[in-house]
Amino acid sequence: MYSMPHNTDLWKLADLGARVIKIERPGTGDFVRYHDKRVLGKLCSHFVWTNKNKESLALDIKKSEDLEILKELIKKADVFVQNLVPGAAARMGLSFEELKKTNDRLIMCEISGYGSDGPYKTKKAYDLLVQSEAGLLSITGTPDEPSKVGCSIADISAGMYAYSSVMAALLQRQKTGKGCRIDVSMLESMVEWMGFPLLYASEGQSPPPRYGASHASIYPYGPFEAGDGTVMLGLQNEREWTILCEKVLEMPELEKDARFTNTGLRSQNRKELYEIICDKFKEDTAAAIVEKLEKAGIANARLRELSDVWEHPQLKARERFIEIETEAGPVRTTLTPGMDGREAQPRLDPVPGIGQHNDSILAEFGLGSKSAQEQISGRDAEMSV
Repeated sequence: MYSMPHNTDLWKLADLGARVIKIERPGTGDFVRYHDKRVLGKLCSHFVWTNKNKESLALDIKKSEDLEILKELIKKADVFVQNLVPGAAARMGLSFEELKKTNDRLIMCEISGYGSDGPYKTKKAYDLLVQSEAGLLSITGTPDEPSKVGCSIADISAGMYAYSSVMAALLQRQKTGKGCRIDVSMLESMVEWMGFPLLYASEGQSPPPRYGASHASIYPYGPFEAGDGTVMLGLQNEREWTILCEKVLEMPELEKDARFTNTGLRSQNRKELYEIICDKFKEDTAAAIVEKLEKAGIANARLRELSDVWEHPQLKARERFIEIETEAGPVRTTLTPGMDGREAQPRLDPVPGIGQHNDSILAEFGLGSKSAQEQISGRDAEMSV
């Protein structure tokens, strides 16, 4: 499998055992390597997150000799993933129609912001911009201000649809013997995840209002302040409302209050109910409130900071953190969901340096004489000075 250049692309396939060769620019590499230096003071957090278990091959595909090397590699590939500007790959002879002439089993996955055709096909797309185009910002945030999701959700959604589409294509190829082309866009991936609010607002109906961390239509469902922190509540039905009033708040009369007798009224009068619940919760610690909620069988959560997540008792008990090697030293990260590190040793190949595997890959595939390898290695060294 070959991927080029940057995206949150199919990295989980590498974690599951696929051999992924990442094509990078000689000398500079993937531009995401330089977004920050938060990991060990030297490496980019985003890059470390998405590039363990990959090999790095540095090629300047604007140069004919390097482009030919890539084409030779693709002849032997199962999957080729690319997210160049729509049309750029075809101009270099890397369209699916051209590549399948020499590898009819090839699965080519193209990831773009808005798709390979249509009026937006060449429009630049970054995560925040796609969140906005998909309507996500219109339903996220407070009544006064929209807000983006704090992680790169549009990038991730496209990566996950690419991942599942490639898996399906591999199964299909087992039956047909033929590869196929996959066209995944960030916008379409994000809009698919917006299915509920889109249907909620269909036929001119009002969209879900922005209520911060609270649910737009179910209440109480969201954050409430205790004496020393925040507790998240999640009520789903009238039975749980009765239990909350009687066993947690110890205010049985609240259940019959005309303002709160069903979820629609509770949502409509959420400001008053929020104050009532917080006044009661503030009499105790967040830990004590959570204990009461657990005993009563009411869904709840602690509002954790990122530093708390590293020490999360459930994640530690299930051994969901692993250590990988990088150029700067060992780094703790997360184990891929679905994998059980307690039963089998997960794959833990290092995060690669730029062009780290040039010599070994070119030698393995017989692409080059020593002089060709030296040419690329030398160019890497020259550009990194």
